[in-house]
Amino acid sequence: MPAARESLLEAAFAAVTRRPWPAVRMVDVAAAAGVSRQTLYNEFGSKEGLARALVRREADAYLAGVERVLAGSGDAGERLAAVAEWTASAARDNPLLRALLTGCWSERLPAPPLHAVPSTSAVPAQRRADGPLPSPGEFVAQVRDRAVAALSGPGPAKTDGAESARSCELVVRLALSCIAAPPGEGGLTELVHAVLPRQGA
Repeated sequence: MPAARESLLEAAFAAVTRRPWPAVRMVDVAAAAGVSRQTLYNEFGSKEGLARALVRREADAYLAGVERVLAGSGDAGERLAAVAEWTASAARDNPLLRALLTGCWSERLPAPPLHAVPSTSAVPAQRRADGPLPSPGEFVAQVRDRAVAALSGPGPAKTDGAESARSCELVVRLALSCIAAPPGEGGLTELVHAVLPRQGA
């Protein structure tokens, strides 16, 4: 029931932007999605299952966005700057993503444990959501690895080796620091270009 699942996740996300997660009621999420409460429980099992699925969706959407940005045009520095800008912008607009990337969960947000939980769900997507969720450090590594793979391909934007990995990780960490303390005049792109030459990108 993918359409119902996505509608429920959208409704849950909308609810958590309006009120603290502890005040979000399953019956209200189901009603906002236009399905029965039983359908919600069949799909997610519990409020905790809904929270895990919502957090997993935001993590997956972020990584898919990173890959889209990396597939764009430009040299390595331009694409890394675009990843940094996109990361900071996405986190600024999405409190769940901001918490995932920084590890700073407020009481307003669902904060499921990052470790895997036992799953008896018959829904494959929920079994995946019940698996481990990425920590901020794991996010950095995943984005770094995707950037290295994208920038090491054939063509004029090619980079290679450990120097590339360090540059990619530095850019991701710079973007994360700008989520907590936004850059001043010149913005994040200027900061990325200022540090990349010293890192060999």
